[in-house]
Amino acid sequence: MRTRKLAGGFAVTCALALVLAGCWQRETNVQRGDREQILHRGVGPDLADLDPQLAVGLTDYNVLSALFEGLVAEDPKDLHPVPGVAESWEKSPDGLTYTFYLRASAKWSDGQPVVAQDFVDSYRRILTPSFSAENAAMLFVLQNAEAFHSGTLKDFQQVGVHALDTRRLQLRLEHPAPAFLSMLTQMAFMPVPLRTIEKFGAVDRPGNHWARPHQLVGNGPFILDQWKIGQKLTALKSPTYWDVANVRLKEIEFYFIESQEAEERAFRAGQIHLTEALPISKVDSYRQHDPQLLRIDPFSATEFFRINVSRSFLDDTRVRQALNLAIDRKAIAQNILRGGQQPAFGLIPPDLREGAAAPVLARFDPEEARALLSDAGYPKGQGAPVVELLFNTSETHRAVAEAVQEMWRRELGLTVHLLTQENKMILSARQRGEFQVLRSVWTADYLDPVSFLAIFTSNNGNNFTHWQNGQYDAFVFEATRTNEPNARRHLIEQAETLLIKDAPIIPLYYYTHVFAIQPSVKNWYPTLLDHHPYKAVYLEAK
Repeated sequence: MRTRKLAGGFAVTCALALVLAGCWQRETNVQRGDREQILHRGVGPDLADLDPQLAVGLTDYNVLSALFEGLVAEDPKDLHPVPGVAESWEKSPDGLTYTFYLRASAKWSDGQPVVAQDFVDSYRRILTPSFSAENAAMLFVLQNAEAFHSGTLKDFQQVGVHALDTRRLQLRLEHPAPAFLSMLTQMAFMPVPLRTIEKFGAVDRPGNHWARPHQLVGNGPFILDQWKIGQKLTALKSPTYWDVANVRLKEIEFYFIESQEAEERAFRAGQIHLTEALPISKVDSYRQHDPQLLRIDPFSATEFFRINVSRSFLDDTRVRQALNLAIDRKAIAQNILRGGQQPAFGLIPPDLREGAAAPVLARFDPEEARALLSDAGYPKGQGAPVVELLFNTSETHRAVAEAVQEMWRRELGLTVHLLTQENKMILSARQRGEFQVLRSVWTADYLDPVSFLAIFTSNNGNNFTHWQNGQYDAFVFEATRTNEPNARRHLIEQAETLLIKDAPIIPLYYYTHVFAIQPSVKNWYPTLLDHHPYKAVYLEAK
């Protein structure tokens, strides 16, 4: 971690010069950035798309939240809802109708005003069946939105989205939703400029290339300047943003570095202010030598395997349960990850459980696992096909995959092939169902356990497992509509237990966010969703 250790990685870091602005400069990116309010941030893999209605991952949010803003924004310290495009709102006594009052000063980056009809048009677009938006289900909280998305309702006027006039937007809910305002901060609810999108193709089909430099029109505190695919994206402070006077950063440089080792070397070389992650091999060294640069923040996210239940061998519940029971999660968390992660025995992270008990079916029980596999017709793995485990490039992902590969070999006699691909290829394979077992992670969209459970309902675009269970759908449906705490807790327990019992997924561990950050980065608060509103962030030069 000291200067003498830098020499070994110096040549490799210089090889990243096109990405990392040149290691030969006498002044590092961090030093110049601190002086000029230019934040250099590692964000992991590149984005598949800059269209917020097609965005699916945390990396997407980390970039797009700089370029777009919804009706509601987030407080930087605890993420409670604060005014965004809407300067105020009213809720009806029955909790079903919200009226939002938009700012007269809210503008798109082309100078046009942001009006209520922009939200109506945007919500219609994401709910249009032909658009195939994975996150469209987030809007099902709106009255008749699910029926419109499924095609059973043709008239969008019956969906609970209405522009009362230029600056008043009314949203009517299907049922009371205590977390609704927090939901509005998510990408699926952000507005998009239909008049710009239609210049570049169909607005209701994927594949429109409007979201490119010098074409994209946003309404956030920053505007898109450059996007070098696989390298970096540059966002500049927007002069049209309604709160521009309180935005202190002048520029953000987002670096797409899929290798955690390369990202950490860039951090040590002073090329980025903070990393998206740290290689697990570096965590103890930072603890010992540079604790002021190490951050381990709480994070509501769960690592798990998706299982394609339509594949032969994996279509047997007993096989999936055996794979589940043969994994020693405690060993993975304690001996491999070493960043405060906890073994996951359910899908919902502990800080979101609302008192619901975790399922007991995701325990480590190799004897029961072997009995289940034998009962399925594969004693000691005999006659079982090769199992393919697919994951995206990362030292951490590979270390966990190799540990699971050995556990399944040792405990079940299975042969497991590890397959690794870049993140964009993973997303494509996931969408097409071209996988057997897929490393996955889910981060809470909002602080509610249903944010996790809903993704495995039969009609959710994020399911990908081909698993469907009507009873599970009913439990989740009722949980979203129940406010009585004990009844809601019971429904959550029933849904999660059924999910783990049928085993279309295998939970592995609950996240913490382990990363490196320069002390000059201010107002980067620890938050459960790992969201950091950029309008509050600034840099303090030494």
